[in-house]
Amino acid sequence: MKLKTLVFICLLALITGGCHKAADGDTDTSSATPKPTASPLVGFAKDLQFIKNGQYSYVYVFSRKDGKPLQPDDGQFLRKEAPQMVDCVTSEDDKKAICGTNFNLEEGNMGTLKKRLNVEDYTGK
Repeated sequence: MKLKTLVFICLLALITGGCHKAADGDTDTSSATPKPTASPLVGFAKDLQFIKNGQYSYVYVFSRKDGKPLQPDDGQFLRKEAPQMVDCVTSEDDKKAICGTNFNLEEGNMGTLKKRLNVEDYTGK
C-alpha cells in the first residue's frame, strides 16, 4: 500500500510541478511586445485610399500645370474629356483631383487631358 501511495504522490508531483503561473519577473516576449498600430491616414493619402476602396481598375490624379487650385472650368473640362470617371475627390486644398474609373484613359482622351492638366497614374500604387 505504501508503494502505491508513493507512486501516486510522485505522479501527482510530476503533473502539478510542470504547471506554474508566471511570476512577476517572468515575461512572455511574444505578448509583452506591443504591436505597432498604423497611424490614421490624412490628407492626400486618405483621399487616395477613399478612391482605391471603390475597387476601380484605374486611379488617376489630375492637377493644374501652374500648381494653382482647380477651378470650376477645370472640372467641366475633366467631365467633358473624361466622362468615364466614376468617382472623384479633390485633395490638397483643391489642387488635385483623385479619380477612379474602370476605363483606361490611354485608350481615350489622355492626350487632350495632358495638354491642359498634369496626369498621374496611381493605378496599382
